[in-house]
Amino acid sequence: MVATDEVAAIFADARAVHQSALEKLAQGDIRDAAEKAWCATKRATDALILARTGEEPEKSPQTSRMLNTLLSQDPRVRTLIGRYYSRQSQLHGECFYLGLCEPADQTARRIRQTAAYIRDAETLTH
Repeated sequence: MVATDEVAAIFADARAVHQSALEKLAQGDIRDAAEKAWCATKRATDALILARTGEEPEKSPQTSRMLNTLLSQDPRVRTLIGRYYSRQSQLHGECFYLGLCEPADQTARRIRQTAAYIRDAETLTH
């Protein structure tokens, strides 16, 4: 069993990075905010995976594969799947890397709603 302190520390990091994303968003830096929100999403997902499997993914592709494996073991994980891939594609890929952050209101919504993703991932650790 994984030390719950390690899982809790990763979730705390996810919340801190998300807070930084909200600050960047308030400053008008939507591109950096998007990347921070993606990072918070990945950290929360990694914490869930660590709590469930005892292994922390090292890279995004491993996180994606392990999240899909969790889904096959627990249908409740389905609530995260679409939101995870939406953030990976829209926030990380399109907004941060390509600079395609329009429509800005939808990007900002995804950034803000990352807090709910983190909470839901944490709930699924139990």
